[in-house]
Amino acid sequence: MRFEDLLVWKRSARLCSEVYQSFSQSRDFGFKDQITRSALSIASNIAEGYERDGDKDRVKFFSYAKGSCAELRTQIYIGIEIGYIDKSSGQRWAEETREISRMLYGLMTRFRD
Repeated sequence: MRFEDLLVWKRSARLCSEVYQSFSQSRDFGFKDQITRSALSIASNIAEGYERDGDKDRVKFFSYAKGSCAELRTQIYIGIEIGYIDKSSGQRWAEETREISRMLYGLMTRFRD
C-alpha cells in the first residue's frame, strides 16, 4: 500500500486544497501563510511518516500530523471569529480536522502494536 491509498491522506489533502483555494485571494499574508502551512503539514506528515522504515518514526510523524490538525482547527475558529471564514465552511472544516485526528489516532495505535 502507498500513502496515496490511505483515506486519511486523501481527506487531509482535499481539506488542504479547500483551505488553499479559500485563501488564494487573501491579502492578510500572515494569516494566509499560517493557515495554509498548517493544512499542508497534515498531509505532508502523513506521507512522510508512512514512508519511514520504522514504526516508531511512523508514529512520530503521524503525531505531528495530529498536532497540525489541532493547529488548523484553532486557526479555523479564529478565522470564523474575525470574518475570514464563513461559519458553515469553518464548522465543516473543523469537523473534518476532528475526523482526520481520530483516523490518525487509529493509525498510530496500529503501528504502536
